[in-house]
This record gives sequence, structure tokens and C-alpha cells, in this order.
Amino acid sequence: MTIRPFRIEIPQADLDDLRARLAMTRFAGEIPGADQGVPVSRVRRLVAAWRDAFDWRAQEARLNAYPQFTTEIDGQTIHFVHVRSENEDALPLVLTHGWPGTFVEYLNAIEPLSRHFHLVVPSLPGFGFSGPTHELGWDNLRIARAWAELMARLGYERYGAVGNDAGSMISPEIGRTDPEHVVGVHVTQLYSFPSGDPAEFEGLTEEEQAALAVLDWFWKEKGAFNVLHSQQPQTLAHAITDSPAGLLGWLVQLFDEDLDDEFVLTNASIHWFTGTAASALRLYWENARAEQPKEPTTAPTALAMAEGDFASIRRFAARDHAGIVSWRTLPAPAHGHYTAHTATGALTSDIRDFFAGLR
Repeated sequence: MTIRPFRIEIPQADLDDLRARLAMTRFAGEIPGADQGVPVSRVRRLVAAWRDAFDWRAQEARLNAYPQFTTEIDGQTIHFVHVRSENEDALPLVLTHGWPGTFVEYLNAIEPLSRHFHLVVPSLPGFGFSGPTHELGWDNLRIARAWAELMARLGYERYGAVGNDAGSMISPEIGRTDPEHVVGVHVTQLYSFPSGDPAEFEGLTEEEQAALAVLDWFWKEKGAFNVLHSQQPQTLAHAITDSPAGLLGWLVQLFDEDLDDEFVLTNASIHWFTGTAASALRLYWENARAEQPKEPTTAPTALAMAEGDFASIRRFAARDHAGIVSWRTLPAPAHGHYTAHTATGALTSDIRDFFAGLR
């Protein structure tokens, strides 16, 4: 149960090796005008930026400005940021990221949220400084149980769960597994899909039909990563562990094109320097084989989604989450998948208001 202070200190030899590998990149060919995935031009630009302009030491110093720790839970090293609010009576929150992100997703949100909350921001098992994993079984529910143990170990008896991407699936499971201590769950997506029952499609509103069309497009045009991660993550692992350009090309398929290079490259660097590009993929494989809960979650739940992101559909979400009390689309210009980074004020205000109503 030991909690150890932690600092990020990447050896200079690792930075030199990365730069040398980037300089030797063999770029793929492509057919001009054919939309077949991440274009060569984007990878070329990001490789050049990673090699010549990106300052890892500056990012390392920024990350180390926050108190970081590691502990062992269920046989796995868990890395986390722990920032206590000046308000001793503040409600604690555990904030969970997803793939292809890292705990860096929430850096911009730490300052505004810590005015009102104690914050725990873990790295998922197998991701970054919580990785790699060395055994099977780290699915969403096991991670939720580990986060409940982490919050108990830190002495928090009442807390909220916040999540994005995989964190939006894990956070409701925290509420399910630790109902005596979780006061509420706030997520940016609710991943609920049609069950196959034709009755679920009766009376769909125009908005729901539009959301279904977005989901249909996504799975047909951009869902290949999910299938590959769920079926053969090790096959892909050889390429993205050996080639930083290959890793970058794979990650940026789900990093919005309008994201700043610093954010993209900091996340990519953490995957690269920690050697966790492969183990981060395993979360999909584990969840594809995990037994899925048969009953809905019951914790008070808030959704704050953004235009241009996963289109959650309330009639399906209400089937899986009985405690939905807030359903909002964040106001413009909030857009895309990483609103904690790109629309920090809008998201953190929604988080603050939701949990204030539960106190």
C-alpha cells in the first residue's frame, strides 16, 4: 500500500535515439486524392516537428510541476497526479483518460478544477508510467476496482468520477463497483448502442436519426482501429513499438486535426518513451472478451458531449445508465474529442455545476 513520489526523468540517450529514428523515417507512398487514412503530408509535418521543434524537456518540466506518485494495486504499478485543493472540504474527483491519449488530456483542467476539487488523475494500466501490463485481465471493471482502491488508499470516502473516451466507460463502472462512496459520474460520451431489438428504432427523432447516421459512418469509415485492437493488438505492436513515425501515424487517426502539435507530440512521446504503445492497445482486447454487466448503472450521471465527437443517443444510454440527470451538448466553440484540453472552461464549468448539485 506504499505510495511513492514520482518524477518523470527520461534519459538523454532515449531522446537522442528518438531523434535518430525520426531522421531515418521511410515515409509511405500514397495515391493523391484517395482518402485511405492519415495522409503522408500530416505524418511528414509531425515527424519534422517531433524531430526538430518539439521540446520534450519543457514538457517534462511542465508535467513535473504537478505532484505525481506511484503505487501498486492488484500487482500493477499505477501512476497518478494528485493535486489537493486549498479548500480542505473539497470533493475529490478521479479523472480517467482514454486511448490514444494519456493523463496529459487533463492537464489544462487541473488548475480550474482544483479551485473546487481535490484531483486524482491516474494513468490507465498499460499506459505511460502505469505500464506496461504484464498479465491479462485489465478490463474496464478491473480498472474501476483499482481506482476505487486508489481513492480509498488516499483516504477519500466520498468522491466523483470523471472520464473521457475509455474513461467514459470506466467512470460509470467506478460508480457501479463503489456505490457507497461515489456521489456521481460525469463523462463526455455514453457509449450505448442499439441492441438489435427493432422496437428500439420506433419513433426515432430527427436528432437521433442524425446521431445514428454519424455512428454508422464512423464504424464503416474509421472503426478499423477498434477491430484490430480488439482482435490482434500484438500484430500491430511490432510496428508501432519499433517506429516512432509509425506510432505517430497510428495515434493521429484519432487526434483531431485541429489539435495543437504540442498536445499530440507530448502524448506520443509518453507512449514512445515508456514503451507502452503495445500494452495500451490491450485494453480493447480485454474489453472485447470481458463479461459485460447485465444491469444498468445507477449513480447520478451527467453527459457533456461536444459537436464533432461521438454522438451519444439518450434512449440507448438510458437503457444502460438509470441515473442520468444531466444531458448536455457543450456550447460552441467546444468541439471534438478532447474538450478538457480544447474547451477547458466549458467542460470544467459543467463538471463543477454537476457536482455542486450533488453535494
